[in-house]
Amino acid sequence: MIGLIGIAVSVLLLTAGAATRPSAYVPARYGGWPGWLAGPFESLGVGITANGFQTLMLVMCASYLLVLLLAQRLPMRAIAAAIVIAHVVLLLGPPLISQDVFGYLDFARLGALHGLDPYTHVAADAPTDPAFQFVGWFYEHSPYGPLFTLASYAVAPLGLAAGLWVMKALAVAASLAGIALVAAAAGRLGRSRRWAAAFVGLNPVLLVLAVGGAHNDTLAMMLLGGALLLTASTSPRLRAACGAMAVGVGIKVTAGLALPFIVLAARGTRERVKLAGWAALFLVGIGAIALIGFGVHALGFINAISEQQEMVASHSIPAETARLVGISGTPRWWRHAFVAGFLAVLVLALWRTARGADWRVTAGWATLALLVSTAWLLPWYAIWVLPLAAVSGNRRLRVATLVFSAYAVLIHLPLANPLLSPPLPSHRHHAVALNTGNRVDLPGFQVPGDVVLDLAR
Repeated sequence: MIGLIGIAVSVLLLTAGAATRPSAYVPARYGGWPGWLAGPFESLGVGITANGFQTLMLVMCASYLLVLLLAQRLPMRAIAAAIVIAHVVLLLGPPLISQDVFGYLDFARLGALHGLDPYTHVAADAPTDPAFQFVGWFYEHSPYGPLFTLASYAVAPLGLAAGLWVMKALAVAASLAGIALVAAAAGRLGRSRRWAAAFVGLNPVLLVLAVGGAHNDTLAMMLLGGALLLTASTSPRLRAACGAMAVGVGIKVTAGLALPFIVLAARGTRERVKLAGWAALFLVGIGAIALIGFGVHALGFINAISEQQEMVASHSIPAETARLVGISGTPRWWRHAFVAGFLAVLVLALWRTARGADWRVTAGWATLALLVSTAWLLPWYAIWVLPLAAVSGNRRLRVATLVFSAYAVLIHLPLANPLLSPPLPSHRHHAVALNTGNRVDLPGFQVPGDVVLDLAR
């Protein structure tokens, strides 16, 4: 019980601390500090410093590991209560670490209120919109799938404040549903529901970075949890699972990584061909909805994702390893080498699945390979692999997932700065300061060409 209490208390103190006054842990603060952004914990006056954030995150991580070690002895009700309490606390706090939720709202308002297609227009095209001052990315097109983008239009007429709370509530609800589905899938596979629920639902990356930031990755996680449950019985419903992941692609394209693994989980070539046909049909249906909503620009989100992949997050594995071996910047050939490694792992994982390996395990390794290889790694992406590792029963995959989750947390802590912080550029003409009224607080990022964007000013 100590571990569960430690997680709940650390989440509460961290959230209340971030709500007290503007700090680096709420990047949207650059748009102002209205009460609807801070949330009801503002009046507690807790406050938070860099060392305080680090201490609370370390306490949360230690408590999480303790819960995993003792999960079999803990009542399911106690685990579920801790998960729900942590989620409710985060719901009542400000959006943590990221401004992405305001990106969702701004894209929705562009389409619903200004008549501008978010796949062809950017936030800077409507600078007078109230959401603009809270947005971190002014010149990026929407990288989100058409289903999510169209659905978000319904939030736009509610106003910015109400829209934020709806998005936060949606992230919390999706996360809780995903956790429940993963736990149920683990139970059907003969594995511990308590351990699976704790592994996903109390993970600090899920709580602070994904749910705390109100990211739509929780929606993709929920759909993956549904696919895992649909395929967990002795008579797996593979067609429905493919449908769930096709919907996931309509939210975030990376959800489609699981699709070929589900197809190969079918027995026999004939069944696989049929299932592949159904998967293609589902994707065509998603494409038809996108075509109705966005016309010839229906696949604009793919172009936006391609634009993102030209940028380099400073704490991505390609960037960190380039610095480690003394390579200046993160050159294109270095990034391509990591992509080649991912493709090799993907082909091997698909081959093993075709030969009868558990698709949950092979898809889990492929997802981890994607996270390791991408140069545009944002920390909350780590939740992509959590459901697969939770139900797989593969110890090595679970350990690797925990290590990657630890890395996603570590890059936010001061103790990691001596090892992970990129050096300041040695040539002044390579440094670029962003002197705008709106700023982005990420773990840092670079762009190709050895140009470092200095976000500290």
